Amino acid sequence: MTGQAERQTAMESRQGVQTQQRGDWHLRAGAQVVDALAVDPDRGLDSAEAGGRLRQHGPNELVARGLKSPVRILWEQVTEPLVMLLLVAAAISAFLGKADSVVAIMAIVVLNALLGLVQEYRAEQAMAALKRMSAPAVRVRREGQLHAVEAVQLVPGDIVLLEAGNVVPADARLLEAANLRVQEASLTGESYPVDKSAETLAGANLPLGDRRNMVYLGTSIAYGRGVAVVVSTGMRTELGRIAELIQTAGSERSPLQKRMGELGKVLLGAAVVIMVVAVIIGLLRNEPITDILVASVAIAVAVVPEGLPAVVTISLALGAQRMLQRRALIRKLPAVETLGSVTVICSDKTGTLTENRMTVKIIDVAGHTMDLTGLIRGETPVPAPQDGQALPENTVQTLLLAGALCNDAVLQHSLDGQSFQAVGDPTEGALVIAATHFGLWKRQLEDIFPRVGEVPFSSERKRMTTVHSVDESRWRDPARPCPTHFLGVGCPERLAFTKGAVDSLLDISTQVWVEGEILPLTAEWRARIEAANNQLAKEGLRVLGVAFRPVDDSPAGGDWALTEEGMIFIGMIGMIDPPRLEVRDAVATCKAAGIRPMMITGDHPLTAQVIARELGIAQDGGGS
Repeated sequence: MTGQAERQTAMESRQGVQTQQRGDWHLRAGAQVVDALAVDPDRGLDSAEAGGRLRQHGPNELVARGLKSPVRILWEQVTEPLVMLLLVAAAISAFLGKADSVVAIMAIVVLNALLGLVQEYRAEQAMAALKRMSAPAVRVRREGQLHAVEAVQLVPGDIVLLEAGNVVPADARLLEAANLRVQEASLTGESYPVDKSAETLAGANLPLGDRRNMVYLGTSIAYGRGVAVVVSTGMRTELGRIAELIQTAGSERSPLQKRMGELGKVLLGAAVVIMVVAVIIGLLRNEPITDILVASVAIAVAVVPEGLPAVVTISLALGAQRMLQRRALIRKLPAVETLGSVTVICSDKTGTLTENRMTVKIIDVAGHTMDLTGLIRGETPVPAPQDGQALPENTVQTLLLAGALCNDAVLQHSLDGQSFQAVGDPTEGALVIAATHFGLWKRQLEDIFPRVGEVPFSSERKRMTTVHSVDESRWRDPARPCPTHFLGVGCPERLAFTKGAVDSLLDISTQVWVEGEILPLTAEWRARIEAANNQLAKEGLRVLGVAFRPVDDSPAGGDWALTEEGMIFIGMIGMIDPPRLEVRDAVATCKAAGIRPMMITGDHPLTAQVIARELGIAQDGGGS
């Protein structure tokens, strides 16, 4: 009976692998997925079953193929046509007892081979080091308990728990998703986090970016939480397929290698012809065979530019070292010369030309616009958190306070301990960081306005709302008796803050906040807000509106969504993934060298145009 169960489990595992290879997990309901993988989602795999699947599928890691051994690198160095010609000349010289010629020729061959060997071996080792990463711990449900398991130990069928800040350890089908958003820039190039759900999808040819019920190895959880069942590990994942394609792609000889090879063949043919002619002439003149061979070898060696391979190798090695000093690793020496032949450079935008992090650029309140680019970029230092009260003193701070409170991102020290970084959704992180530049630290704000309720973001509503109580016990300022004095709404028991798409907020707003004064949201104000929103969008910015309202009574049934009415519109925040500071100089250098830089992105054309103009890739009114 036990054997039959084991065979059944093995058959189901094979069935799961076959299904996995078809890549149709997103088309199956969650119950069908766990059935195919023979796992109870509430209990997870047993240790014995997990061990068996690990032996069957192998570790959950990408396999580095194609790394060359020193012997192979050395063999490639000595089998170049010119080097082979030198070795033939050295062999003939040795046969004739010409030790000085042998030593001279072999010294050149050895020097050439060692230079190439050292450079390429170092590059291979450096590339291997870049691929080695510590295995993160993953929360896995096994035998009905939660366990911290190294990612390399995951197997198809494992039930993993995901939350904000986690790196997705394998390709997995979502079984549960609560406000889950995943940053997939590393796989799809999409700079904004993607909303995920556990619903079954339709469409056999859906691209990866549209498979909203799947999470993939190498991406990261930006917001929310989820439960997923692993369907693919290691080289069977989407990232593994990419690695496989890269590692199995055929290599093409560089222009220099082609020219050197052609030169070597011509010289080899010329040397052979000259040697044959010399031998024939010597025989016709009845000269000693020894003298004939010596003369032939001398002529052949004279034809071969013995120093050429060494000179070329040394030149390329020096070029590779200079590139390394500029933080560019050259894996193959001939690539240095190939770079010199480049006429067009195509670069991905997200994370390469840009910083791959959302940053607040524009604040628009009450008809006034403020550009925060220089401030957020660090040209103005971030003030350290101070003891005491952290409340706004102007309209811009009021807007950022609302954005920081209606927010699930958290601020923590960076690894160097000298700066701060936001953990969570990149858009929300940008709001928290922008608030700190005005002395508004989220931790201090939440002490005064602790959250008591929330209405999570949804793609249908296009907004998020949080409700905060007003803790007057933490407020001691005789000149300002109420911590909400700056809002002009008295001292309510609670405040509701909402952020989201501007059109969504205008639908639920009836008033507008202008320098501490609350005015009716007239048609003129609505038109001005819509015009400003359209202008920011034309500049390629992602725009969020922010609103608030006092809440004195708890809603019926505790449904905080009922607070999303009669809101007071504060203003708008425009954000963008900013270009890297050093890229503009690099683009200018490329253009000065006659190289045409091009940007590749899947972003909206307006966003792409803004970034391209800032970098100098495109000129006003067109591309370059």
